Formats: sequence, structure tokens, C-alpha cells
Amino acid sequence: MTTETSSPRLFARWFPLGTTRYYVFLGAVAVLVLGPLGGITASYMNFSLGFFVGGQVLAGILGSTITYFYGPEGKHGANYMQTAAASVASMAAMGVLVQAMVWLGLEEPPVWKLILYFLSVGMFGVGVGMIFTPLLVDKLQLTYPSGLAVANILRALTDVRLLKRSVGQLATGIGLGTVIPLGMEQLGHVEGAAVKAAEAAGQKYEPGVIGKLLALELSVSTVGAGIILGARVTVPALMYAVIWDLLTPWIRMNGWLGEKEPFRKFAFLVALGTIMGAAVVDIFLILRQAVTRIRKASTEQPVAMVPGEEWKQTNTNRLLLWLGFWGLMVIGVSVGLLNVGIGWVLLGIVLAFGMMLVNGISFGITDSNPISSAFVVSVVVMALLGLTAPIEGLIAGSIVFVVTAIGGDMQQDRSTGWRLGTNRTHQFRYQVIGVFLGAVLSVYMAKLFMSAYPELKIDGGGSGQWQSAMTLKIAGAVRSITQPKPFQIPAMLVGFAIGLVTEIVRKVVKGNTRYREWIKTQLGFGFDFCFDCFLVPSPYASSFAGFVGFKTSVWFAIGGSASSFVNWWGKKRAPVAKEGAEGLPEDMSTTSLLGGGLIAGDSIAALATGVAGLLSLGKGK
Repeated sequence: MTTETSSPRLFARWFPLGTTRYYVFLGAVAVLVLGPLGGITASYMNFSLGFFVGGQVLAGILGSTITYFYGPEGKHGANYMQTAAASVASMAAMGVLVQAMVWLGLEEPPVWKLILYFLSVGMFGVGVGMIFTPLLVDKLQLTYPSGLAVANILRALTDVRLLKRSVGQLATGIGLGTVIPLGMEQLGHVEGAAVKAAEAAGQKYEPGVIGKLLALELSVSTVGAGIILGARVTVPALMYAVIWDLLTPWIRMNGWLGEKEPFRKFAFLVALGTIMGAAVVDIFLILRQAVTRIRKASTEQPVAMVPGEEWKQTNTNRLLLWLGFWGLMVIGVSVGLLNVGIGWVLLGIVLAFGMMLVNGISFGITDSNPISSAFVVSVVVMALLGLTAPIEGLIAGSIVFVVTAIGGDMQQDRSTGWRLGTNRTHQFRYQVIGVFLGAVLSVYMAKLFMSAYPELKIDGGGSGQWQSAMTLKIAGAVRSITQPKPFQIPAMLVGFAIGLVTEIVRKVVKGNTRYREWIKTQLGFGFDFCFDCFLVPSPYASSFAGFVGFKTSVWFAIGGSASSFVNWWGKKRAPVAKEGAEGLPEDMSTTSLLGGGLIAGDSIAALATGVAGLLSLGKGK
């Protein structure tokens, strides 16, 4: 009895709820543990695949493990920690901008200038995201599906049995994600030694079992990402990868691709256009929905989800001062330290506000924050207004890129806090802590990965696990505007037409009431699955094949197909839920937790290998 009552109150005695020690304790855990873990994972994912997961689920579960002993009120502490960790992850992923500078052959600024730039834009993004929060979160009451999932997780994890189950599944994924790539790394050393021995003996080397295994280019993080996203996203990527592979000889015959270059060095142009075409449709519908919601909200009283409004209050004057200060910092650093014209910087800031509104609405309705599309659209607008210098396009476009990433995090985290009644001012402070740490990590992680893995410096991306699809989009957008080739704009226009038409067809079909009812039947569900995977797949899903290598799309589809099958089979065999019973949030399913763990483990393994390589180089010197 004594043990049972004293153990749960251990942290509560050391760091009493609501005290300064409590908030410092939460900040320390976020900065020293959850933030770096999320930052390393996001940075690795962006370098390897070209997209990243903010890590809210991982941080929420691990944070709830720490705050469990505070009882139901612990959900707010876990929310503060996941807010900081998500900001660290998003900022760390911005290191691909440093990689883009290398690809474009631009002079790389000193580390301290880059950190100051990322810090300034990140802090400005916090303010931009916050200023739209009353409209998007409070008045329009957008769903923000991931924010809803995190809120459900933080509520549910007051159940210690559920907590143990979730942490166990994450730990399994992290363990596998760490061990498998480290094992493959060792097999690579063995294979390399065998190749050298054969060459020394003057013999032709024939790959054995190990060589054939390594030739598969297994990427654990790619499989993990596929597991999280499912077949409807990953199978279209594979289908289009097959199409691109078949078209490669024809593309080379026309001189659009080098003899040994992979198809993605041309396909990304079409993929960029595809994303832009689909984005036009979605932006139009999103703005139309926003107008409808605003009109409705002006005549109806919003339904308060949480009693009491104290937690929602923010100081508008301080927020405007924050925006003014960090806006001037962005201008000062960009113009004074990075030599960008003030006109392009001001245009970047103006576009950042506009794109943040559009991206925020998109995030709230569809759970998609198209930051790369925002960058591409911004650079195109600047080019139409006379942009010619690559460095100005990259830096000014990066203002939009970083602001939409951090501002989106801000709004999603506030939607979680809106459901839980979490103090908004405290969340703001924890996000600021996360942005500060993330700004430092973004530069140093980029330096670390590119030093440890020189293939990351190769223009157009490396091979195997280092696809760098996000960097390909960024550098390609700048290069296609400032250094145009005859086939680039037509290729983007073809992609634009594909994305536009495909997304219109999907919206018409998916929006039909009878169709939505029919797909609830077994036959309808099967057709809808084929519709999404093969017949009219989402342009956002299919375009992924244009940014990565063929084998990456294969592993991506393997993970997604396995995940969808397991989830379908589990639902089929599961007993019918009782009326009123709440199921697990989507982000807490076994496959989702396992996939997230695989990504985290693979990133940790890559970081460990990179650090070991740097240390060995240091000893050699």
C-alpha cells in the first residue's frame, strides 16, 4: 500500500505541479531528450527521403510516460513537451536548405550566420502562426486531424496499461530500426573487403549472398514511412516509378537525361508541376470552405470545447512587438549578412503571411502542410517579377518555407491545446525553446550528415538511402527558373496539367454523396482502394516517384502494402466494438507506432555511424 501511493507521486514531490521547477523540468526533458530525438529523426528523414514526421506522437507518448504520475493534469505537461519537440524537429529538417546551397554551387555562409538566419525566420514563423490561430483554430474551428490525434493520445495515456503498450511497440520499432541498418553497415564492410581482395588477386569479383542483399538497398526508414502512410499513398508511387523506368530510354533518346543519370533528374520537373496543379485545385476549394466557415461563424456562436477561457488569452500587443522585432531581424540578417536584396526579402515576408493562411487552412482540413509547394510557388512569383540570382531566390523563398513549417506546427499544437484547455502562453514559450534548439541543430546536423556522407553533396542526390527529394525540389525550383533549359518549363506544364485534371476528377468522384455511401460496402471499398492506388491516384502520392530512386519507391510500397493489409485483417477479425466505445486514435495503431519507431531507430543508427566516421577521420588526421 505504501509503495503504491508513494511511487506515483515521486515526480510530483520533486517538481510540484504548476511551480517554476515543474516548468523547468519539462523544458529540460524536451530540450535534452525529446527535442534532439525528434530533430535527429526529422533531419535524417529529409536527407534520406525528402519528407519528415514532426514527431508529435513519439514525443507525446514519451512525454506522457514522464507526466503520468501527475494524473489527468499531466496531459498539459506532455503537451508542452511535444510542442517543443515538434518545433525542434521541424527546424532541424530545414537543414536541407544548406544542402541546396551546396547543390546550387553557392558560397556557403559561416555557421553563425546560418544559425542566426534560421533562428530569425523560425521565431518570425512562431509569430505568424500565432497571429492566425484565433481565426483558424478558435473561430473557424478547423479539425487539424494530427492535433486531434495527439489530444486523444494525451488523454488516453492516463491509462498506464495503454501507456506501457504504446512505449513497448515504439521501443520494438526503434530497436529494429537501429539494429538492421547497423548490421547492413557491417555487411557492407565485409563486402568491400572481399571486393578489394579479389582486385588484389587480379580476379573478377562475383557478388555472393551478401552482395545481392546489399544490392537491394534496403532502407528501414523508407519501409517505416510506408507503414505509417499505407498503400493508398505508397502503391501509386511504385506504379509511377515503374512508368518512369519504362520511359527512361525514350527520355534519354531526346537528350533530356544523361546516359547514366537516374530518371528522377528529369522526372522531378513533371512531379513539381503535378504538385502545383493539384495545389491550385485544393487552394481554391480550401479558400471557398474558409469563406463559408467565416460567414457561418459570423452568425453563430462557436461551441466552446473546454469550460473557461483563461487558457486561451494572449497579449496582442506583445505578439505584434514579437512579429515586428523578428521581422526586422529577418530583414537585417538576409540583407546585411547574406547579401539578399531588400525587395525580395520583403516580398518573401509578404508571401509568408499569404501562404501561411493557405497552408494553415490546408493543414486544418486535410492534415497536409505543403511547405515545398509554398516554396515553389513563391520562387515562381519572384521569377515573374524579375528574379535572376539563385541565392536571392533560395533565401527569400526559404522565408516562406520555414514560416509555413513552423507556423503550421504552431497552429496544430494550438488545436491540441484547444481541445485540452492547455495554457496558450506556456505553449508559446515551449515552442520558442524548440525553435531555438532546432535552429542550432538544423545547421550542425546538415554539416554532420554531409561530412559523414559525402554523397549528400552530389548535385541531384546520392543513391540508396540518400534520396534527398526535398532538396531536389528546392534546388530544382530555383535552377529551373534562374537557369532554364528548353525542356524544363514544358515538363512542368505537362505535370501541372496532370495534377490539375487528376485532382479535379478525384474531387468530383470523392465528393459525390452516393459514391461516399457506396464505398462503405465491401464491393465499394474494394473499388475505392483500386481507385486510389491504380485508377486515379492522388497527385501528391504519385509525384513522390519523381523525386526518389526506383528501389526507394519499391520499399515504400512494401511498407505501405504490409501496413494496409495488417490493419484491414485486424479490423476484419476484431470483435464489433460496443456502442459508445472509443477506439484507439489512428496514430496509436500498432503499425503506426512500429513505423515511427523504425524511422527513429534508422536515424539514430545513421547518426551513430556518421559520428563514428567523423571520429575515425579525426584520428586519421
